Amino acid sequence: MENIDKNDETEQVKADEITAQPDTSKESKMTTEDDQATENESMDDAGFEDSMENLMDMYEESFKRFAEGEVVKGRIISVDKDYVLVDIGYKSEGQIRIHEFKNEEGNIEAAVGDTVEVMVEWWDDEEEMVVLSKEKAVKVKVWEEIKKAYDDDGIVQGVIVNRVKGGFSVDIGVQAFLPGSQADLRPIRNLDEMVGQTFDFKILKYNRKRSNIVLSRRVILEAEREQKRASTLENIEEGKVMDGVVKNITEYGVFVDLGGVDGLLHITDISWGRVKHPSEMFNIGDQIKVKVLNYDMQRERVSLGMKQLVEDPWASAMSKYPVGSRIGGKVVSLTDYGAFVELEEGIEGLIHVSEMSWTRKVRHPSKIVSVGEEVDAVVLDIKPDSRRISLGMKQVSPNPWDVISEKYPIGTTIEGKIKNITDFGLFIGIDEGIDGLVHISDISWTKRIKHPSEVFKKGDVVQAIVLDIDKDNERFSLGIKQLAADPWESVAERYEVGKEITGTITNITDFGIFIELEEGIEGLVHISEISKEKIKDPSAQFNVGDVITAKVMNINSDERRIGLSIKRLEIDDEQALLSDYVNNMGPATSSFGEILRENLQEKLNEDK
Repeated sequence: MENIDKNDETEQVKADEITAQPDTSKESKMTTEDDQATENESMDDAGFEDSMENLMDMYEESFKRFAEGEVVKGRIISVDKDYVLVDIGYKSEGQIRIHEFKNEEGNIEAAVGDTVEVMVEWWDDEEEMVVLSKEKAVKVKVWEEIKKAYDDDGIVQGVIVNRVKGGFSVDIGVQAFLPGSQADLRPIRNLDEMVGQTFDFKILKYNRKRSNIVLSRRVILEAEREQKRASTLENIEEGKVMDGVVKNITEYGVFVDLGGVDGLLHITDISWGRVKHPSEMFNIGDQIKVKVLNYDMQRERVSLGMKQLVEDPWASAMSKYPVGSRIGGKVVSLTDYGAFVELEEGIEGLIHVSEMSWTRKVRHPSKIVSVGEEVDAVVLDIKPDSRRISLGMKQVSPNPWDVISEKYPIGTTIEGKIKNITDFGLFIGIDEGIDGLVHISDISWTKRIKHPSEVFKKGDVVQAIVLDIDKDNERFSLGIKQLAADPWESVAERYEVGKEITGTITNITDFGIFIELEEGIEGLVHISEISKEKIKDPSAQFNVGDVITAKVMNINSDERRIGLSIKRLEIDDEQALLSDYVNNMGPATSSFGEILRENLQEKLNEDK
């Protein structure tokens, strides 16, 4: 602008000279020519100065003009609804669109006087305007930091934005890719847990033109682990108590990270008590305190213990649980032979099935107790060396068999309900948990009972007499037939030997036939007493139900036997006839008659 003003001034001087009156005198002409020469000389000097000044301005401007893509600092001088004007030290202010100053909530974060870093996007020479970008300046700075971190093997920090195919998208100022294999030292079970978290990363490779960056977190973790490992190996020793982190859980134990070195906490060394599975007590990532039990330096294997941090409870078990003491505990396990009860962590006692009830025959402990149930018991025996305690549940209450004989002396008549029927007898409920047995042989004096169910059914209320009480073997014997007198005791009075009786055939065997004399009383006619003739098969002559008459030959009340004879009746009848015949015969009229009479008399005597 300065150059333009000077030219206008020169043109004005020339115009004044044209309009001035000319001096025609020689002197004047000479004077004019001299003046003209001087004036022209002055004008040439002024133009030169103006040109030099323009060149200097252009030279200085060339230094002030930044290259496109260059990042510079500027000062905000104006903020309106569309643009923010920034002074970067150039003759014209730079423009930045207002949206580059909006935060996530949509608010403008720009104020006059703020210093910002911007990138020169492009120059508009015609409008003498420069377009700037704050966002691109940030990215340029980020890429510079990425290059520096890559070249110097440095670390960048970023936030995992979301999951993508094969890994994660990470914001480190620009978008970068974190492969899944580089996210951690071990495979990650729940990838979503990492989204939104901030980590440090190493740059494996980058390409600015393609905006491609590959990161690794695993490299950093491996370096940290190796550093910790070296330090841990220097300090580890048997007997040392160390802090660790649960790294993995298996059926047989827990792997603990001691600081780059993994140790095994076996399931048997977790607790003095019962541990079914380590997952009951630990979760991956738990911070725990352990004791080094064994360290194999060459193989770098470490055995750990947790229960060893506290005293073995069995060391004081003898004094805490003396024999005869009453204790309480929780049922932790059931087996076929009993229940294990935890008295405290690390100490369990066994209640054998035989020690669960005074009166019940316990086939399985689940019939009495269940896992998790709190029970009372009495210490029967303790052996700390073998880590065993025998317990009894039934001993908590008095033994009912100790008083049952006093309550029900032999000969007492009791009444009870039939609780069970077996092949060999009836079980009758007497007191709580005590049943008395009526053996099948004690149901009836006379009836032949093949099975008790022929006479009774479950639930029947019956009376019985106490026959015997065996406390040691816990047996209570009862009898029903004893309520009445034994009919065999008076059978000899009712059926005298030689008496003729009539009865019904109830059974036919190879050796004879049984005849019922009255209900429950039978007599046997042996095969030899059926007839004077030889009988091979009684069933050929008799049938069950036939009513016959026989003679009582003998009675054995102790063995409950009555011997009968049909043959004897026949003989008696014959003898009676013969006797009548002999007695009715007149005097012998000849020697032959006398001889016949004598023979008949001898025969009668022989039969008798």
